[in-house]
Amino acid sequence: MKSLTDYEMPDILRDFLNYLQTIKGKSINTVQVYFYDLRVFFRFLKLHRNLADKKMEFDEIGILDVDAALLRTVTLSDLYSYMSFVSNNRDNTSHARARKVASLKTFFNYLNTKAKLLDTNPTGELESPKIIKRLPRYLNVEESKKLLSSVSTVEGPNSVRDYAILTIFLNCGIRLSELVGINLSNIKNNTLTVIGKGDKERSIPLNNACVQAIAEYMKVRPVNGIKDKNALFISGHKQRISKESVQKIVKKYIKEAGLDPQRYSTHKLRHTAATLMYKYGNVDIRALQELLGHQSIATTEIYTHLDQQQLRDAVSKNPLADFGSSESAMTKDDE
Repeated sequence: MKSLTDYEMPDILRDFLNYLQTIKGKSINTVQVYFYDLRVFFRFLKLHRNLADKKMEFDEIGILDVDAALLRTVTLSDLYSYMSFVSNNRDNTSHARARKVASLKTFFNYLNTKAKLLDTNPTGELESPKIIKRLPRYLNVEESKKLLSSVSTVEGPNSVRDYAILTIFLNCGIRLSELVGINLSNIKNNTLTVIGKGDKERSIPLNNACVQAIAEYMKVRPVNGIKDKNALFISGHKQRISKESVQKIVKKYIKEAGLDPQRYSTHKLRHTAATLMYKYGNVDIRALQELLGHQSIATTEIYTHLDQQQLRDAVSKNPLADFGSSESAMTKDDE
């Protein structure tokens, strides 16, 4: 994956991204998302102001000439036009548009209050699109077992590694970035330490399935010629496995298991682990929040809404569940 230094960008944007990383402490992945979002906006702005050839491919429009003078001309109306553009021309979902609004607000607030390059902030009245909350997709127990079993049906030199990757996803509920970042030194006394969002460290106990899968992988893990000797999962090129490679691996086995590769992904495996832990582990929601590394309890609480059978059982076991009918029966007997 390219680093930000590999991209051409105007100084005003580079200064902002440096501010996010060095002062606000944002991770490199988060900073890169800001860059992508603002690059799209800059390209749109140039088209909108007739500063770019309309026949040019959108993704080929250069942004080096975007400066404070151009950004001072941005109005709320321009921002609404931009949101319409990313919705209609780039098929952005409400989640993607909401993220772009957040990126714009942070950027223009920086220009206004920190860099002092703008007298006013055009995003002050810009509202975020309404997001329809949907319950996360996840694999049930049988589907999860089928996914793990699918590894044995695909012959290959990396099957033991791939099985360990799937096992950790389904049992620990870690993020893709956390999985590829695992170092050998992060595993001690059957406990895995990962670095999550905001560079926050958390510990995850490893169950028997994970301990065994990692132990089997360590028997075949490459030793000689490895570029990152501390990395747990090694690619065919003998370097730390990339996020893109893991995504391809997961998609391959999802397909092999007869599941829909368009419906499930590495993040859906995180949802699966969280759901199964909550549903079968009798785990406190605060403990689950800590385990998943959620900053807000509201993010974790979505897993409390997944199992309708649990809700029905809880309601039926209420000691007052039959009180009304019994009371009615008594009243009729008295009559």
